[in-house]
Amino acid sequence: MSNIALGRYIPTNSWIHRLDPRMKIINMLFLMVAVFLPARFYGYGILSVVAVSLVLVSKLKFGFILKSLKPVLLMLIFLLVINIFVIRTGYVVINIFGLLVFSDALFQTAYIVIRLLLMIMITTLLTATTKPLDLTLGIEDLLAPFKRFKVPAHEIAMMISIALRFIPTLIEESQRIMKAQASRGVDLTEGKINEKIVAILSLIVPLFVSSFQRAEELADAMEARGYSPTAKRTRYKQLQVTLKDWVSLFLVSCVLIAIGTLAWFV
Repeated sequence: MSNIALGRYIPTNSWIHRLDPRMKIINMLFLMVAVFLPARFYGYGILSVVAVSLVLVSKLKFGFILKSLKPVLLMLIFLLVINIFVIRTGYVVINIFGLLVFSDALFQTAYIVIRLLLMIMITTLLTATTKPLDLTLGIEDLLAPFKRFKVPAHEIAMMISIALRFIPTLIEESQRIMKAQASRGVDLTEGKINEKIVAILSLIVPLFVSSFQRAEELADAMEARGYSPTAKRTRYKQLQVTLKDWVSLFLVSCVLIAIGTLAWFV
């Protein structure tokens, strides 16, 4: 669980860190749209170069980004196995004792894997380079036009911010519980299936109890400070869009147009 990097802010003095959070969210949405465009491996190659370049510009360590990819490896392996048995089109690539692996199964798995990895990298970059408070303000400002349709912009932004903020906290809490259970003789790695289920329940139950307790403490703290989601609120920090924000939006828009063009002609 310590491999999960989503939701952790890494304070470094980079160009991406200094961008307006609203522009970073819009840029992330544009890149997400580009990921799902059917541009084949040409487009994915361009997006991979863009993602690696963003990691370098943000001064983040690639080891930190790779940590966010490790938890999905088991799911990717499971996906590969399912595609091998389900997709039976294309030409035969591998023949293992009568088990045929077709080319379309490998290509389809590769597409899904690359898309998933790019999505995780982009979202991790957003949370690692944006403070939780700035992320809340950015989401609230972007949702502000929907207030006329009775959309609770502030409440939605607050919930998203709190959820991202407590991801590292829950990971640390789960590690503490695992160590406490291990000291009492609970083994989460060895044993039969029923023993592993009991061991996992011994982890999940106290984790849920601790999560509800933290949520109650947070609600009491917010209420004690006079927080009201429906009250008219003022801000100490005002977001301002500068030239570098427009430059970043232009560059990401160019990437989206390039991927869209490839998807149209390829």
